[in-house]
Amino acid sequence: MKVSFRVNGKAHTLDVAPNTLLVSVLREHLGLTGTHVGCDTSQCGACTIHLDGRAVKSCSVLAVQAQDGEVVTIEGLGSIDDLHPMQKAFRDCHGLQCGFCTPGMIMQAVDLATKVETLDADAIRQGMEGNLCRCTGYQNIVAAVANGAAALKARNGES
Repeated sequence: MKVSFRVNGKAHTLDVAPNTLLVSVLREHLGLTGTHVGCDTSQCGACTIHLDGRAVKSCSVLAVQAQDGEVVTIEGLGSIDDLHPMQKAFRDCHGLQCGFCTPGMIMQAVDLATKVETLDADAIRQGMEGNLCRCTGYQNIVAAVANGAAALKARNGES
């Protein structure tokens, strides 16, 4: 099947089998390996991306479901020279350890920060509960999400 969508602002048309997962297309066809495969069951969140403006676990989305959609991966969020505010917050708050879950955590955190007005620690924990980290105690991740959300609001001129 032919599938067409935009990934990180660039148009793509690919031939894929009807059962091809979006995470496979991103990693294997487009070389965007920042989206990780952790569990293949949509429980860990390592594969979280944005599809049409909302965070989704790309291991549970068929590529054909993204037809005419807009996909943003961690590679499209920021760059080494120009980190997204949430990426900066994760770095500055050391909201990572081995880094395997970090791209999915950041993508979920950006979605959470743009959709939930008041983010206290409990709201952050609840909003991030579908993303698992096997290395940290989550405290630094919660701090990173709070700092990243504040930086996003400041960047957007919100108080």
